[in-house]
Amino acid sequence: VEQTLLHPAAKRLKSLGFDLVATKGTADDLTADGLDVEPINKVQDGRPHCVDAMINGEIQLVINTTAGAAAIEDSYSIRRTALTNSIPYYTTIAGAEACVGAIEALGRGGLEVTPLQAYFKSS
Repeated sequence: VEQTLLHPAAKRLKSLGFDLVATKGTADDLTADGLDVEPINKVQDGRPHCVDAMINGEIQLVINTTAGAAAIEDSYSIRRTALTNSIPYYTTIAGAEACVGAIEALGRGGLEVTPLQAYFKSS
């Protein structure tokens, strides 16, 4: 996945008040686009790394798209840590965009739940 696809979601998260943390390549790419991003190590690059930050409660949302065998291997520990620590985790740009849209909607006011049946006339 091209890192530039992440830029719109990252910009929207930043505008919502999120601090951004990213591994080196993504951090460099987002910083070059004018975003303030704190770099963090990949698991394979040594400690302290992104999984440590998740365990320490420093990460509240994960967007982890993978390319290559090493990234896929790293993503296993990231996914497992996100799951065990109840951290929302997205693996696609489309999922990240949907998540950011939901956060924006919550910021505009509460969400209402409506049963699907309410949208269809009963016969």
